[in-house]
Amino acid sequence: MAHHRRPALPRLMHGLAVLAAALLLSACAPRQLILGQLADELAAQGQASETDLDLARDAAPYHLKLSEAVLRAQPGHASLAAATAAGFAQYAYAFVAFEADRLDATDARAADRLRHRAARLYRRGRDHALTALEARHPGFGAALARPDSPLRLAADDVPLAYWGAAAWGGQISLSKDSPDTVADLPLAIRLAHLAWRADPTFGDGSLTSLMGSFEVARPGGSPARAAEFFDEAIRLSGGRSAGAWVAKAEGIAQPAGDKAAFVALLQQALAVQDAAGSPHALANEVMRRRARWLLGNADDLF
Repeated sequence: MAHHRRPALPRLMHGLAVLAAALLLSACAPRQLILGQLADELAAQGQASETDLDLARDAAPYHLKLSEAVLRAQPGHASLAAATAAGFAQYAYAFVAFEADRLDATDARAADRLRHRAARLYRRGRDHALTALEARHPGFGAALARPDSPLRLAADDVPLAYWGAAAWGGQISLSKDSPDTVADLPLAIRLAHLAWRADPTFGDGSLTSLMGSFEVARPGGSPARAAEFFDEAIRLSGGRSAGAWVAKAEGIAQPAGDKAAFVALLQQALAVQDAAGSPHALANEVMRRRARWLLGNADDLF
């Protein structure tokens, strides 16, 4: 089912208009009503399509800071919490951690600083998601830490759980020098699994792809099972998720030393075309950029 979505810049201007209206009307309207309207708009902006990576990178810090400020005043706004968690995770992955990867060969010290920054941004996104889940389900954090607890999530919890798990996984992947952080991997995996049980089709396969990445990362994980997750993610997206192809290339073909499969999967990612106004356009552009970079470095990776 397709929905018309305003481009990112008009949505941002509309959000600023809402903020201006909030300031003008604050004397005659309930403050929480105004903040609720702004929170709704900011959450919706997180779904806007955009393909200009430089524009997205430059706009993200302001958007994230404003979202955090509104979220502090509207702590129960689950969709804004999910959008804010998503924003931090996406910014960390697309612009900070990726730059660290590109700098590795020329400036290892700068790359290390960027990875530490990315880990902090991932943690910030994770915390927004976990705080919102705790507010919706008091005792959630303690129950998550008990494998025998009968936790269940509803479908409307899944965006929070997905972005919380994705951000948590990103933080762990960049924190090899922090045993305490790495020790949280089972919790991040359980959070993703709770989301997957509630809605395995979430994000047109994005959640299923995350399950594949966690299967690769966990001690004793099964590459065959991970490949099944990645193939299911590709199926759910109709082959239109560049991220699913890249995830399979990095999660399956690269560890197996299969350069031919690695290259073929990345070429599939580059072949993904976005429909006009697709909500996945920015994510696909990020992953196509990564695919190009990985292909350019394939000889060094094998």
